[in-house]
Amino acid sequence: MSVFDKQKAYLVLQDGTFFEGNAIGKIGTTTGEIAFNTGMTGYQEVFTDPSYFGQIVIMTMDHIGNYGTRELDSESNSIKISGLVCKNYSPMHSRNMADRSLNDYFIENHFTGISDIDTREVVRHIRDAGAMNAIISSEILDVEKLKSMVLDVPSMSGLELSSKVWSKEPYEVNEGGKYKVALLDLGSKDNIIKCLTERDCHVKVYPGDTTYSKMKNWGPDGFMISNGPGDPSAMPSAVETIQEIVSADEKIFGICLGSQILAQAQGMKTFKLHRGHRGQNHPVKNLITGKSEITSQNHGFAIDPESNNGSVEITHINLNDDTIEGIRIKNKSAFAVQYHPEASPGPHDSRYLFDKFVALMA
Repeated sequence: MSVFDKQKAYLVLQDGTFFEGNAIGKIGTTTGEIAFNTGMTGYQEVFTDPSYFGQIVIMTMDHIGNYGTRELDSESNSIKISGLVCKNYSPMHSRNMADRSLNDYFIENHFTGISDIDTREVVRHIRDAGAMNAIISSEILDVEKLKSMVLDVPSMSGLELSSKVWSKEPYEVNEGGKYKVALLDLGSKDNIIKCLTERDCHVKVYPGDTTYSKMKNWGPDGFMISNGPGDPSAMPSAVETIQEIVSADEKIFGICLGSQILAQAQGMKTFKLHRGHRGQNHPVKNLITGKSEITSQNHGFAIDPESNNGSVEITHINLNDDTIEGIRIKNKSAFAVQYHPEASPGPHDSRYLFDKFVALMA
C-alpha cells in the first residue's frame, strides 16, 4: 500500500463512542488508555517517552509527521505509546536533519495509528467523560466487535507498568564526572540523564527493582528517582526502597512518578486524575519563591494533599487545578516535582531544579 493510499480504520472508546478515520503506520490493532497531549511540537519525544507506555495518545496539533524523525530526538530506544490519534498525518517531511519519515519510523517499529480524525471532538469527549480505554484497528472493521474487545483492556488504575520499560541491567554515563548520581530507573527519559551529565554528574542507571544497599555500595553523592508509567499505588517495593533512602538522609531528587513514590514513602496517597496533565504549557507556581514557570507535563495520577501527615511540605502547585506539582521532605535533603524539568519537548523554565540537586550534593 502506498503512503498516499487511504485505508479505513476505527477508533473505539470504552463507553462505545467510535470514530472513523484512516490507517497510519502498520495495518493492525492496538489498545490502551486514551490521553491527549496539547503540545505543538516534539511528537517524537512524546512517542518515545516511557511514561506514555500503555497509552493511546491524541496529538491535538493539526500536523503530525511534517518534520520527520531523528534518532537524536528519541527519549528511549523505541516507541513507547500504544497508538496514535491525529488529524492531519504527513507521510512526507521537509527537515534536513531528519533521518527518515515518520511513516517509515512507524512501519519499522510495527506501530499502528489512525489519522483524519476530528481530534477536537475526541478531546472534548475525554475532557468531559474522563480517561478511559480505547482500541484502534485498521484490520478489524466491525465496530461492534471492537466495542466488545475494548472492554477486555485492563484499567490503568492498579496497573504496574514500570517493570516493562526500565533498564534490564545497570549502566554508567559520563564516567569520571564530579558528582556520582544513582538513578533509579522507573521508566526514565534520556534527557534526564543528559541534564545531569551536563552538570558534571557521573550517572549510574539502575533497574527500578534495585535495592538501596546495592546502589549505596557504588558510593553515590545523590539519588535520582525517575519518571515512569502506570499507577504509583501498585509499586510497594519501590516505595520501600525510597523509604530506606530517605531514612539514610541521602540527597534525593524525584521527577513525575518519582515524586509520587517519594510522597508514598512519607505515608501520602495518590489518586487518578479525571483526564491527566499532558502538554508543554502547564502553569506551575513555586510556593517558595512566589514565581511561576511554564512546564512540560505527562501524568495521569497526582498526590493527595489531604493525606499529608505533616512530614511533607508542598512546594509547587498547578495553577490550572491547584493539584500538587512539587514537594520536599521536612528536615531532609529530598525534593521532587510532578512535572518534567528536563522538558524535551517543552520550555526550560524548570531546569534550575537540576542545579538545586547538584548544589545539595556539593
